[in-house]
This record gives sequence, structure tokens and C-alpha cells, in this order.
Amino acid sequence: MGETQVTAQEGRSTAGSSPIAAEAAPGTAAASSTPPPASGKSGRLSRLRSLRTPGRPRLWFEILLIAVSYWLYSLVRNAVPEQKAAALRNADWIWSAEKSLGLAFEESVNHAVNSVTWLIVSMNYYYATLHFVVTIGVLVWLFRRHPGRYAATRLVLFATTAVALLGYYLYPLAPPRLMNGANFIDTVLVHETWGSMASGNFKNMSNQYAAMPSMHIGWSLWCGLTIFALASAPWAKILGLLYPTLTLVVIVATANHFWLDAVGGMACLTFGYAVSRVWYGSLPHRLPKWVPGAAKTRLTGLRATRLPRPASEPEPKPGAEAEPATPGASRVPR
Repeated sequence: MGETQVTAQEGRSTAGSSPIAAEAAPGTAAASSTPPPASGKSGRLSRLRSLRTPGRPRLWFEILLIAVSYWLYSLVRNAVPEQKAAALRNADWIWSAEKSLGLAFEESVNHAVNSVTWLIVSMNYYYATLHFVVTIGVLVWLFRRHPGRYAATRLVLFATTAVALLGYYLYPLAPPRLMNGANFIDTVLVHETWGSMASGNFKNMSNQYAAMPSMHIGWSLWCGLTIFALASAPWAKILGLLYPTLTLVVIVATANHFWLDAVGGMACLTFGYAVSRVWYGSLPHRLPKWVPGAAKTRLTGLRATRLPRPASEPEPKPGAEAEPATPGASRVPR
């Protein structure tokens, strides 16, 4: 085998590497300890792969991201010019198209539900609140219980909302309650309930002619499909499917949308899933539940909570050193 060099030091003999072996492989130690620098192209590819790999979400970052994103969404949506004439013409065209299809049922639903005061008032509050409450609740649930799928599912929501802004700009549309010559009832005004931001005292804070596509449907369907795909309890899956269905009834009954607006929201959601599929290489529900290589904690993204040690593994004594791994090995007394 290789040669050894014996030196005397404090009365003990130690084995060192042979000068011959050291000369035979100059610089070997330095080469093994320092990884070779990555080339520019491979480095960029590595960074791209890391971006496309779901990571552990950070609570502070997610709160900031969602807050800023919704602020920008509201800013851009309300900055779209309120093209009233074009919006009313488009509303007349959609209403005529639905009549030609024999599916112009919005006015009948609007009047029927409006005749039941407690029901329509409940729907007004549903329209104004659950759109935000349920969406945020699903995001929190994903963050805590499915961190490995959180980023991909969140990307679906963000891409859906982003493409909807394009629809608001290219196709201004008046909601049924604002149509000229139609017999729709603005249920928020009639019953004096706090409801749509586009009615009553809040009408100047929101673009009233941005009804296509319906993000009430886009977001509620995102929530419903996410719950249906990831929830384990059968009742939760059923509620996941009922939520967008009930939302469709609400947006029609309150005269805030045509049912074709809901189709537009579904198309935007399809685009969102396509973007997430291309970026992550898989649909969100098919990704691992937990982030690969990350320890499972009670609340992902916050301070890690140490999991309990198995009963078969005793706690190490303070200051105790690990036993030698090789059988029969002993420490050399100093």
C-alpha cells in the first residue's frame, strides 16, 4: 500500500502522508475541498430550476405579496377607463345572444329571489364578503397543510387574476342592473344593504363597467377545485363543489353578472392552471404535499417546532461525545 512517514511528537508516533504520495498528486486536497465554479449558462439553468421547484413558503413574504398584488389589481382594474357607451352596447349584445340561445334567465332569477327579502339580503352579504373570506381561508389552509403545493396553486390564482385585467380593458361590460331599458333590480340599492362595491355609496370606488370576466366565479371555482382535489373528508369535497355553484346563483340573482361572465371567469382560470402546469411541470394537486427535503413543522414558514424524539432513542447526555462508529475502536488518551 502507500508509504508512511513516522515523526516523533511529544513522545508519540503519528502516521503522516508520504512525501512521495503528496508529490504524486499536487493540489489534490485543494481541488477536493473547493467545488469548481459553475459556468454562466449552467449557473443560470440551476437558478431557473430552483425557481421552478416548490419551496417552503414564508409567512411574512406571502402576506406582503398578497397585499401588494391585490392593491395592484384594484389599482389597475379601477384605472381602466369606464367606457360607458361601449359597456352598455356590449351588455345589449350579450343579452341578445343569450335570448337567441334561449338561456336569458337572469332577469327571472333576479325577480324571483328579490321577492324573498331575507334570501336576497343574505346573497348581498355573500357577494360582498365570501369572495375574500373563503379565498384567504383556502390560501391559509394550503400554507399550513399543503406547503409543497402552495406556490403552484397560488400561481394559478395570480395568473387567473392577471389575465382578467386584460379582459376588463379589452371588453368593457355593464352588469345587468345597469342596463338601459331592462327590468333588472339592483338588490343592494332596493334593500339598502352593504353589498357590492359597485352600488350605493361605494360606486365611485370601483369600476362599474368591468363585469367580464367574473372573478367571483374565477376565484370561487379556484377555491372549490382546490378543496375538492386536496381535502380528505368527503363532506369537504362536497362543499368545495357547492361553493362555486352557489356563487353562480348569487351573481345572477343580484344582477351583478350575466352567466356568460361566469364562462369568462372559467376561461381565465383555465389559463391560470395552464401557466402553473408549464412552470412547475405538473398540476398543483399532483405535487408533493410537503416540500422535498424540508422538515415537517406545525406551521410551515414560521419557526420550526422540533418533533418529539422516538422512545427507543434516548436523549444524549449534555456534553457527551459520540461513541466511535468503528467496532473495537478506542480513544487515544491525551
